[in-house]
Amino acid sequence: MDIRRTILWMIFSFALLLLWNNWQEYNGKPSLFASTPATTQAPAASDEPAQNGGVPAAQEPTASAALPSSNSAVSAKAQTIDITTDVYKLGFSTEGAQLVKAELLKYGSPENPEQPMVLLDNSPASIYLAQSGIVGAAGQTLPNHLTPFTLVSTQHNMTGDTLDVVFEATSDDVKVTKTYTLHKGRYDIQVRHDIQNNSGAAIDPRLYLQLTRDGNNPPDSSRLYSTFTGPVVYSSGDKFQKITFSDIDKNKASYARNVDNGWIGMVQHYFATAWVPVQDVQRTNEILKLGNNLYAVRTLESVGSIDAGQSKAVDASLWVGPQDQKAMSQLATGLDLVVDYGWLTIISKPLFKLLTWLHSLLGNWGWAIVALTVLIKLVFFPLSAASYRSMAKMKQFAPRMQALREKFGDDKAKLNAAMMEMYRTEKINPLGGCLPMLVQIPVFIALYWVLLGSVEMRGAPWILWIHDLAARDPWMILPAIMMGTMFLQIKLNPTPPDPMQAKVMMLMPLVFGGMMFFFPAGLVLYWCVNNILSIAQQRYIMVQIEKNSAKAANS
Repeated sequence: MDIRRTILWMIFSFALLLLWNNWQEYNGKPSLFASTPATTQAPAASDEPAQNGGVPAAQEPTASAALPSSNSAVSAKAQTIDITTDVYKLGFSTEGAQLVKAELLKYGSPENPEQPMVLLDNSPASIYLAQSGIVGAAGQTLPNHLTPFTLVSTQHNMTGDTLDVVFEATSDDVKVTKTYTLHKGRYDIQVRHDIQNNSGAAIDPRLYLQLTRDGNNPPDSSRLYSTFTGPVVYSSGDKFQKITFSDIDKNKASYARNVDNGWIGMVQHYFATAWVPVQDVQRTNEILKLGNNLYAVRTLESVGSIDAGQSKAVDASLWVGPQDQKAMSQLATGLDLVVDYGWLTIISKPLFKLLTWLHSLLGNWGWAIVALTVLIKLVFFPLSAASYRSMAKMKQFAPRMQALREKFGDDKAKLNAAMMEMYRTEKINPLGGCLPMLVQIPVFIALYWVLLGSVEMRGAPWILWIHDLAARDPWMILPAIMMGTMFLQIKLNPTPPDPMQAKVMMLMPLVFGGMMFFFPAGLVLYWCVNNILSIAQQRYIMVQIEKNSAKAANS
């Protein structure tokens, strides 16, 4: 058997696998290298879906009443209250005291970096809202996300370390005071619901926390690589679960429904929102379609009985901001998993921590990528060296292999026997150039997801013309360098004896280099540095082998 042909076809097959993966992602299919959401049939959340922004009737036996529904996300008559902190410009609607707009002042918009990133919004182009409310017994209407609220706090701009934004509403003699506590430099918002029972009888209300958004792709999306957008649920039993909009449409969403821990959220590339209720309280999670291209994820929990004239307070946390893994892990267990590295998380997490540590030393994410690439090459130096030695020997004996081909012609049996004898006598392992590289592939893929999913890269400059490592190279210099280094690597490797194989190998730099013209600059930087180091190592090993061969010939 021609082992070299086998090796080349293994490399080419892996290249085709990468191309097929990108094509699948381009067409909205799940990546082969990332975790896929569950698609097991789950019971429907309700019999009748509500309209935009609404909440259908809860079906569980513990539900005390139907939740509200409406024909619009936010009434046009509602007033929007603007609140500004050092990291936010927020818009609260007087209808339901909903959070209907969130501008992240420290992150630029993908369309215009001079303008802040808009995460939550209530506009014709985008619907993405954070809502909450109280429901009671049948026939009872308690303050919910459709009830008119009144702003009772007066401060609209943060001047200290915290800022309380307070709304009040009364319905059926039940007063709800909703307090948003904002913190300086933080993206977690503390939300307290104070429920005062001013009626003449005890009530048994439930609190719901809800995130509503459309199914449109966020502005940071790319057609060349896939990142997840949609609802997520976390619980200690089922861990992190992603639910696609298409599964919701098909009523195939599967997730943890009855839990007493965890959180619910909506994620997109680089950013996330999440409701984190008080832990160890029984509640029900629901994910459903509200209307045409509008979806919601919510959790409902019992407040407990409130006697006449008494009150209760229920706390929750609301995250609205970047996927900051350190801050999110401090807020809730598993919240950092919104940065989803799929089945390679066990490798990606340590790589991200190492990258963060290097950034703390170097102060620049671009140089941290360069340093991380050097460290990875050092770790794999023995494997790479074995691979390059094998390829160098194969190249050294290429003339002898060609002579054997000419001698035996089409007699494959004799040709393979002669080549195997030469491999044995010259101590050449024909798979030695391939197997060490295959061992490194999981690390390369893991680092790919680290660089692709880390919000720290967004807007981070490197040097000269690279002002954003999460955006493509504006001058296409790095992709051109990568293409050139791939051509040089092919020239250093043994030339395939089959002309067709040689042409295929020469096409690979064009294919991968062309793809990299549209990938984030941080990813291309990694591949460029990796290729340059590989070329240097391979060239050094080839020179050493040539020197040793020359000494052996002269002795």
